[in-house]
Amino acid sequence: MDACGCDDFASIFDPAQAERDRDRYRRHGPDRTTRLLLDLIRPYAARGSTVLDVGGGIGVIDHELLREGAGRAVLVDASPAFLAVARQLARERNALDRIEFVGGDFVRLAGEIDVADVVTLDRVVCCYPDVEGLLSRSAGRARGVLGLVLPRDRWITRLGLRVINLFFRLRRKAYRAYAHPNRWVDELVAAAGLRPVAEARTFYWRVVVFGRDGKQC
Repeated sequence: MDACGCDDFASIFDPAQAERDRDRYRRHGPDRTTRLLLDLIRPYAARGSTVLDVGGGIGVIDHELLREGAGRAVLVDASPAFLAVARQLARERNALDRIEFVGGDFVRLAGEIDVADVVTLDRVVCCYPDVEGLLSRSAGRARGVLGLVLPRDRWITRLGLRVINLFFRLRRKAYRAYAHPNRWVDELVAAAGLRPVAEARTFYWRVVVFGRDGKQC
């Protein structure tokens, strides 16, 4: 198993889950936290911007930003099942020529991926044990802004993740979820020269966009 735990993703992010995500997106559009992230990113995403969607799943962020004027997107995901559904969705929306699909561990592949105006990790930080490697490389790929959705620093959040991980353990699944300290996340991103420029919260999630001097892309 590599640093991302990618070998364990297949048992969680499987074809059935990918199809459920696709069907929910078709019916209702982006999930609430994804909508919040998109709302925060829009002021910093100029027409023609490039997008790097790390752990992008079926490509919701890519399709929404492309529809609103982004130029091209790169979607990186470790789940073959989600990439297959993402390609299918892109084909349906005539977007195959505007989205590049990359399968595998982003931390290992980052050196081969171009910088982008907008980099997003929507509910990805909580899935990755090597948060230092993940954030240093994703922040380093962000020319303009980096958008994250991650669990809030709250005792109830940490308790909830312990329960979730116990459930995985009882089912003999190696996958684990993580509540990395938000302060540490901010410090790792700041080391790459970005600072928070916009933020929103739900009961469970923190939605934050980091920028370079607050400038637009």
